[in-house]
Amino acid sequence: MFDRRQTINLLCALACAGMLGYAIYAEKVLGYVPCPLCMFQRVCIGALGIVFLIAALHRVRSAGAKFYAFLILLAAGSAIWVSGRHVWVQSQPPGTVPACGAPLDSLLQMFPLLEVVRKVMTGGGECGTIDWTFLGLTMPMWVLISSTLLLLIGLVNNVKWSPPLPPIRLAPDQIANQRG
Repeated sequence: MFDRRQTINLLCALACAGMLGYAIYAEKVLGYVPCPLCMFQRVCIGALGIVFLIAALHRVRSAGAKFYAFLILLAAGSAIWVSGRHVWVQSQPPGTVPACGAPLDSLLQMFPLLEVVRKVMTGGGECGTIDWTFLGLTMPMWVLISSTLLLLIGLVNNVKWSPPLPPIRLAPDQIANQRG
């Protein structure tokens, strides 16, 4: 039913769903409150998962696969940028990074979306709190690693392993028309 490219894209979409599932579990069950940068990371991983899912469901040739690779680059690149910023904020000494301000939902009510993005990406005081670690790495570090791996897998899968376009076959009457 699925070719190799579609299967790998589906597995990557499931990985994104697993990441989002754990983020929701950490919030609802473990009681961790996500900061604005965490919420942006969720949006980026959700977008990446949607791109992978559509690429898995859509049987395309080389040009279409390369288009999906470009969309994967945009979504994964955004996740890498946001999680990289979050890792940087968490690595700063306490009190040296200005606060994001109000909670994300309040910011969205007060300002246009691009202004909220600018405030969150230049702020980050409450985003510097480290509540969770696994193997010595924080959640944003895991998102950074996972996004980078998903980007590499997505690019190799959709560019290098994409099927070539089939040769154009002309009917015998079309060949006769081209000669005459």
